[in-house]
Amino acid sequence: MASGLSGEAIRIFLLCTVWFTVSSTNNVITKRLLNKFPHPVTVAFVQVFSTALFMGPTLVLWRVPKNSAIPKTTFYKFIVPLSFGKALAAVSAYVSIWKVPVSYAHTVKATMPIFTVVLSRLILGQKQTPLVYFSLAPIVLGVMVSTATELSFDIVGLMSALLATLTFAVQNIFTKKMMRELHISHLRLLSILARIATVILLPIWALYDLRKILTYSDLSEENILWLLVVITINGFLNFVQNMVAFTVLSLITPLSYSVATASKRILVISVSLFMLRNPVTIYNFLGMLMAIFGVFIYNKAKYDANRAAHHLPMHNKDTKLPTPSLTNGHLNHINSHVHDRRPHYHHI
Repeated sequence: MASGLSGEAIRIFLLCTVWFTVSSTNNVITKRLLNKFPHPVTVAFVQVFSTALFMGPTLVLWRVPKNSAIPKTTFYKFIVPLSFGKALAAVSAYVSIWKVPVSYAHTVKATMPIFTVVLSRLILGQKQTPLVYFSLAPIVLGVMVSTATELSFDIVGLMSALLATLTFAVQNIFTKKMMRELHISHLRLLSILARIATVILLPIWALYDLRKILTYSDLSEENILWLLVVITINGFLNFVQNMVAFTVLSLITPLSYSVATASKRILVISVSLFMLRNPVTIYNFLGMLMAIFGVFIYNKAKYDANRAAHHLPMHNKDTKLPTPSLTNGHLNHINSHVHDRRPHYHHI
């Protein structure tokens, strides 16, 4: 049992290491690509298409079992909207990286817990503890300070980063829901979402960016070769990043995943500041630290709230225990149901 848990923890740690490294590298490459090739819709389309393209051979080589047929109601109610969200998140994320520094874009994305709390209240009707609500304050304050002192501030970049964050928050909630309810492999689900997102983005890219690219006068033969090499590497890294992120999401709880995402964001901000050397003020840097610190406070508050909610019925004197008159089969069903609902946390 202990060795199994330890092996799983090591696996998650290695996956997170690959995820963090690829994500940091890909963000730097994407920023440099967009500086010379200012077409974020094209970059988003190539990256979504790359994921759909590379996932096919991966599923075959890894012998990922095929999923059962997805009901039409579920397909149109959840899968298609998730695919649209994937396309929207890709475009808005690259517009934000194009318009503002990578460090600022990821600082704004640290507001994801705020969207998660609001969406959980509106969609799931979940109420949070006062400490959880209090933990959102440093996130808001940190992003406000970082925004007010950002030397390269751009309103389009800010709104795009917020839109990407909102979309990612919705995706995380419903992707986990689909994997659990459809009993589908996370890689199969990623492949389906990427293929549909590619179909959604294709006409948008053709109408919006293709016309501009065909009349782009600065594309010499050398520039075309450089562009093809860089955008291919960028697409492959995005495929690896998506695959590893979906794998991590399938192995751990949403809470642990949010901790991993916050840790990744710190590394992306640090690497981008070092590699891209975008100008920052001391107040801008402190605002980034405050926002990320608020995310960790939020994660800790959510962990404590979830653990308290789990243990509360055990200490409630008014709670009635099941009567012994239940049959063994029924009692075992109840016990297994309670066991399945018990939260599991992994060390990352």
